[in-house]
Amino acid sequence: MADDMHLTPSDQPEGAAYDPNQDTALLAKVEEALDLLRPYLMADGGSVRLTNITQDMVVELELLGACGTCPMSTMTLRAGIEQALRRTVPEITRVEAVNAPATY
Repeated sequence: MADDMHLTPSDQPEGAAYDPNQDTALLAKVEEALDLLRPYLMADGGSVRLTNITQDMVVELELLGACGTCPMSTMTLRAGIEQALRRTVPEITRVEAVNAPATY
């Protein structure tokens, strides 16, 4: 296994499912790409938080602040965030917005 704990499907034991959320190198690449985008989102009062990467490499993001209620958030998600993430992390197939559970 690689020293940086980067697990790929071929590194998994026989019969074990690949879990992208355990792949520290993949998570770091996604977070680095999001860190480049966050200042632009924050300039408009919003941000995003990585919540999950599914088995089929779909990044699930929580839209924060103004992004959660912005009528343009779908376009920003597809034309901005998804395109930038897929350029930086080609393993990613899609980006989806998810609602975070309410905290009281």
